[in-house]
Amino acid sequence: MARLLRLLHILHTIGRYRLDDLLRNPQSPRTLKMLLLAYRVYPKVDEPRGMRLRKAFEELGPIFVKFGQQLSTRPDLMPPDIVSELDRLQDNVAPFSSDLFIEIVERALGKPIDQLFKHFDREPLASASVAQVHTAELHSGEEVVVKAVRPGLEPTIEKDTSLLRWFAELVEKYSSEGRRLRPVEVVDEYRDTIFDELDLCREGANATQLRRNFEGSDMLYIPEVYWDYTRQNVLVLERIYGHSVTDSENLKANGIDLKVLAERGVEVFFTQVFDHNFFHADMHPGNVFISKLHPHNPSYMAVDMAIVGSLTREDQYYLARNLLAMFRRDYRQVAELHVLSGWVPKGTSVSGFEAAIRAVCEPIFEKPLKEISFGQALISLFRTARRYRMPVQPQLVLLQKTLLNIEGMGRQIYPDLDLWATAHPFLERWVRERFSPKALLKDFQYHSPEWIEKFPQVPHLIFDTVTEVKQLAQIAPQLKAASEALRDSESRSSRRLRNSVLNVIAFGLLGSGIWLALQESPQLGALSPQTILLLMTGLVALIIK
Repeated sequence: MARLLRLLHILHTIGRYRLDDLLRNPQSPRTLKMLLLAYRVYPKVDEPRGMRLRKAFEELGPIFVKFGQQLSTRPDLMPPDIVSELDRLQDNVAPFSSDLFIEIVERALGKPIDQLFKHFDREPLASASVAQVHTAELHSGEEVVVKAVRPGLEPTIEKDTSLLRWFAELVEKYSSEGRRLRPVEVVDEYRDTIFDELDLCREGANATQLRRNFEGSDMLYIPEVYWDYTRQNVLVLERIYGHSVTDSENLKANGIDLKVLAERGVEVFFTQVFDHNFFHADMHPGNVFISKLHPHNPSYMAVDMAIVGSLTREDQYYLARNLLAMFRRDYRQVAELHVLSGWVPKGTSVSGFEAAIRAVCEPIFEKPLKEISFGQALISLFRTARRYRMPVQPQLVLLQKTLLNIEGMGRQIYPDLDLWATAHPFLERWVRERFSPKALLKDFQYHSPEWIEKFPQVPHLIFDTVTEVKQLAQIAPQLKAASEALRDSESRSSRRLRNSVLNVIAFGLLGSGIWLALQESPQLGALSPQTILLLMTGLVALIIK
């Protein structure tokens, strides 16, 4: 009964915001058009489709808000106007009871709250769709934040995602645009992502790895995880204090060099992607702050490491070379790299793909470099590749979204940010160092224990291979004879099948002609042209069979 009521609420919300317009197009099947007619009873809403979709998600609650945020990370699938609107979804959800929060923490950590913390603030610091955060102080004096997963989320997620999947299946079945956007795949991906976010140990592990990667760096600070106080549904982190990344006036007032800050944000991103191969994939303004220390040498601080990404070594290399080639306008190399990397099928026409990339990129590069959106250029490149049957690359999708976030924040901080001027030398250095003698020696040292372990087996493997080759050479004549016999047998079967089909067709045509001839007249001259054609065709088919 509860599921039925929830379904009715969702259907009513679709009508209130006239989301049926997203499914209606001239190519829609008649059945879908008839079903959507029921929504005509709702008044028309004079708002852009993206805004209507965002408001509907906000009304339907936290799980749908989170789903909208997930959709906003798929610029490869969603239209730009919807992506930009869903980017505005805020995770400000009404907090749940502080008593219930304390009960969750006490049950997870096995002690009363006053034994765990010297001081605990009952007023929540932040409340989101998946978790709630309170501040506290450890008995040892460290200030911390305590994060706990909302209670009873799993049944709600199961119920709402099953309904979302049902809608996605309908959209995919009845809408050609829906099939292009692959909504079922998006819903399944969302379900996996949100269940991953329920595991705060995973988030803690991600934070620890990022902290280790930037240990001693003055570019990015990651708060410490207190593992003794962390469980699957509770996470305790060092509390940090910083400026909002979006408050440019406040940053200026505090003497922070905005140009350096914006360029350093780009450097942080590329360092994570290429040097560390482990990047924070949810770096929107709510998760990034500016340290109050050293305003002339500003650094970032990041929280909420639930979503991270990484690339294979091959993807790192091809991506770096793609970006360098794209900004040199060497579209031939871009096309060749896509084929070499396996991002598009091996049989793809390099010349045709090159022309398609040129058509997309040339208008972009007619602008001054500082006006070029690096992230949008990358998205345009991958969208073009999708037309050549490039499969979805989840790691590249995360990368696109993160790059858009970083670029957007950078330009908000310093509007004249020339992202390419910052990224270009970094990428050139990385590609150069990738094949330096030092890097090759490092790779050798990394793999040498495995090679040494396997080396004693090499003579046996060579001997076994030679033996197998000899055995194959001995039976090759028998295999060849068997292959020829099979080919002859298949040829005879094929001829018999062809003759049988021709017989059926010939006798069918001839029989039809004779039957019509008997119906029309026993005299040949009185037969109609259609009957004569049938008789002649049947006779010809019998002769050539």
